[in-house]
Amino acid sequence: MPSESLREEALRGLGRLCERPVRDAITSAPSNPGVERMEARFTGNAFEPHRHDTYAIGITLHGVQTFRYRGEKRQSLPGNIMVLHPDEVHDGGAGTDEGLRYRMIYLEPALALEALGSTHAALPFVHDPVFADASIVSTLSTAFASLDEEMDELLVDDIVSRLTDGLSRHASQPDKLLGRPAMQQAGRAREYLADNALRQVRSQELEVVSGLDRYALSRHFRALYATSPHRFQLMRRLQRAKELMKFGVPLAEIAAETGFTDQSHLNRQFKKAFGMTPGRWAMLTTASRKV
Repeated sequence: MPSESLREEALRGLGRLCERPVRDAITSAPSNPGVERMEARFTGNAFEPHRHDTYAIGITLHGVQTFRYRGEKRQSLPGNIMVLHPDEVHDGGAGTDEGLRYRMIYLEPALALEALGSTHAALPFVHDPVFADASIVSTLSTAFASLDEEMDELLVDDIVSRLTDGLSRHASQPDKLLGRPAMQQAGRAREYLADNALRQVRSQELEVVSGLDRYALSRHFRALYATSPHRFQLMRRLQRAKELMKFGVPLAEIAAETGFTDQSHLNRQFKKAFGMTPGRWAMLTTASRKV
């Protein structure tokens, strides 16, 4: 385990922990394939119960971070690492009047599996979502060296490798592993859904693409990626909606472009996935650019 001095050095690199948040805001860094980075500052309750289809791996920088996860109320203090498994319902907010500042990486399960290599056919599950780990602190420090720039491809490779190694260290071992053919078939379905995210994909299409019947595909897909094919495609639409918000596209236009019935449909699905309405998300990301 790395020394305490390494942990302190990494924490300094992540920012001044004593700094008080200025106001509620979200700063989204330029994304890389399979990796999304975000810094947030909040007072009070920030997110209503929601779930996303990625790992959420982060660090609390200031204040007390509280959230409900797997039936229990959790707390993270400055310097603590948080790991939330894909598709697990959680909320979030500041536990004290001092407010909250934290940074989070959202890592796609497919990228984590690729980094873990052929010996792994199931996602590592970290039972305790809050813990101390100097190596992961150091990795996050590297990932957040600049919030304004896209990370170099080789740097992304290193960060993903180090994060997945950290997940494996803290994870309980899976009971059952999928065979290589099933992994390949589910992977083909995932790629097809990503390529056709903005239109309705029929079950029969995925059966043809994957070579599996729809029920076997659903089981294998969830075993690999911790979510269903339907929800995976829905999240790709919502990610596209978030990208369009950065450019100030009206929500009604975003709803139409990303395959939702109307703006109300987009609002409902966005809130379920991210814990707030798209309008509030857009306002908070705009506020971060003004700070």
